[in-house]
Amino acid sequence: MSQGVLEQALTGKRIVVCVGSGGVGKTTLSAAIALKAASQGKKVVVCTIDPARRLANSLGLVELGNVEARVSPEKFAAAGLPEKGELWAMMLDLKRSWDDLIIRNAPAERRDAILNSRFYQQLSSALAGSQEYVAMEKIVELRRNRDYDLVVLDTPPTAHALDFLDAPNRVLDFFGNEKARWLLAPALKAGEVGLRMFNLTGGYFVKTLSKLTGLELLQELAEFLSTLAPMYEVFKERAAAVKALLASSECAFVLVSSANPLTVDEAAYFHTLLIQDGMPVAAVIANRVNPLPPEAGEGELDRLASAIATDPPSDAARERIAASLEELRLLAQVDRRQIARLAETCAPTPVLQVPRMESDVYDLAGLWALDGHLFG
Repeated sequence: MSQGVLEQALTGKRIVVCVGSGGVGKTTLSAAIALKAASQGKKVVVCTIDPARRLANSLGLVELGNVEARVSPEKFAAAGLPEKGELWAMMLDLKRSWDDLIIRNAPAERRDAILNSRFYQQLSSALAGSQEYVAMEKIVELRRNRDYDLVVLDTPPTAHALDFLDAPNRVLDFFGNEKARWLLAPALKAGEVGLRMFNLTGGYFVKTLSKLTGLELLQELAEFLSTLAPMYEVFKERAAAVKALLASSECAFVLVSSANPLTVDEAAYFHTLLIQDGMPVAAVIANRVNPLPPEAGEGELDRLASAIATDPPSDAARERIAASLEELRLLAQVDRRQIARLAETCAPTPVLQVPRMESDVYDLAGLWALDGHLFG
C-alpha cells in the first residue's frame, strides 16, 4: 500500500483524531502527523492527555500545560527541518478543563456551588468517560475559537473501544439522571428527625443509604444533582455539537494498532464501531511492525560474525547469527499475517505499516524519520 494514501486521506481535513488501545504509539504518531502538516505551511496544534513527557520531549519543549505552547523555529532549524507553518502543542489538564467548561456554561448564581462541591471534584477527575468527554469538548473549542488549520487529538488510552465512543453518553447519563434526583429528593427536605416521615419507597431508600453514607453526605449529593440539573441541556447540546463535528467531512479518524493479535482484535472492533457511528476513518496504522531481516548467505554471515565475535569468525558465531536472523524472520512473518487479517477486516480502509524503529523517537528528527514511513 502506497504511504501517499495517508496524505491524500488527510487532505483538506481540519481535525485528525488518533484512536486506539493504550501502548500502541498514538502520542508519537499524533505528533508526527502534526509535524508533517506544519512542514507544509499549516498552523497546527496537537493535544494529548497522556501525562508522560514523551510528547513534550519529542517536540523539544520543557513541559506542556493546558495552554498551547509553540515549538520554536530554532528547534526546527536545529533538527534541519523545514517550518513553513507553525507547530503548537498542549497537554489537557482534566481538572482545569472541567473547571473552564463549568465557568463558561454554568449560570453565574450556581457556578461557585458546583465548583466547590466535593462531588464535582470526583466528577472532574474520576467519572467514567470524563477524560474522553473533555478531550472531545476541547476539539470544539479549538476549532471554533482558534485559528488553527489543523487540530490533532491524541485520545486517552482506552481499555475498550466503547470507552471513547460512549463518553458523552456516560457523562450525560450522570448529569440527567432523573431517577437519582427523585430518589434523593427527600434528603433535601430531611432534618434530623425527618427520615421517619418519608413514604415507603423514597423513605426506605434514603434511610438505608443514609446508614452507609450519613444524612449530611446524602443531602450534599442531592443538592449537587439539583444544582447541576439546569446544565443538562447545555451538556447535551455540546455533546451533539461534538458528535456532529467528528462525523463531518472536515474530520478524520486515524486508528492506531500494533501487530499484536489482541491489539489487532481491538482495532478491528473499534473500526467496526466507528463505521457504524458514521465516523470518517482515514486510515489504520499498524505501528512497530517487525521488519523482515535481509537474506544472509555465507559471506554475509562471515561479515556479521566478524563484527560481533572473532576474526576469522567461528562456526559457533555463524550459527548464533543465523539462528537470530531466523527468529527475526519468523517474528516478521507473524506480524505480516496479523496485518493481513487487519487489512481484510477493515477493508476498504487503507492499512499502513510503520516498522519498529531502531531507537525510541524522542526528538523532532525522530518524528521526521517516522513521517518518512507514514507519508513516503
